Amino acid sequence: MERHFELELEKLNKRILKMGNLVYDQVHNSLEALLTCDTELARQVVEKDNKVDKLDVKIDKLCQRIFALTQPVATDLRLIMSALKMNNDLERLGDLAVNISSKVEGVSDYKEILTSLHVDELANMADLIVKDVINILNSRNTTFVKDIFTSATAIEQKVQSISARILEEMMHKTEVIVVATNLMIILTQVDRIAGYSTNIAESVVFIVDGKMIKHKNPFKEALPGSTENLPD
Repeated sequence: MERHFELELEKLNKRILKMGNLVYDQVHNSLEALLTCDTELARQVVEKDNKVDKLDVKIDKLCQRIFALTQPVATDLRLIMSALKMNNDLERLGDLAVNISSKVEGVSDYKEILTSLHVDELANMADLIVKDVINILNSRNTTFVKDIFTSATAIEQKVQSISARILEEMMHKTEVIVVATNLMIILTQVDRIAGYSTNIAESVVFIVDGKMIKHKNPFKEALPGSTENLPD
């Protein structure tokens, strides 16, 4: 039974990492489609969402099976609990990639506006935060978790800055209302990408250190490398 349990945990780890890599590809491709106004690539992201959904179900069922057939404790219990949450957060990241891709056609004729608003900088930031958090998920190195929260804050500020410029343009140029509305929706999705990335980072800290940092602020006082310990 013990050997079987170890194999199930190994399978769970592999599936979570597979989910992470799949979702990163989805996010990366959706942002690439946005910047290049590539409607075909955007369509592929939407079509591949079913792979994310199927893996999501498999991971949930595996976690349920492990709970049903074993009595996990300590670090194993933390892993399974975190896997369920990370699976949900990763699935939501996949949905956000689809949402961005669904708006690519609506902005494809306004590439110059994307450039003038520096949406490329924001997209690169979003791509990097997901890539970094998947690397942390793989390595379980919590040293770099603080960087995820720093990046998320930077993304939030960038979103607010671009949103303000878009709203100003909408007030003076009624002809940009449609594309501006699509861009505002895209910005919301990017902001949420940062949020779900921090959720996953929190889960990795819980797996490795057994500490919950959810809702704790400022994070710089609660993460590895700081001079203060996390509250119980």
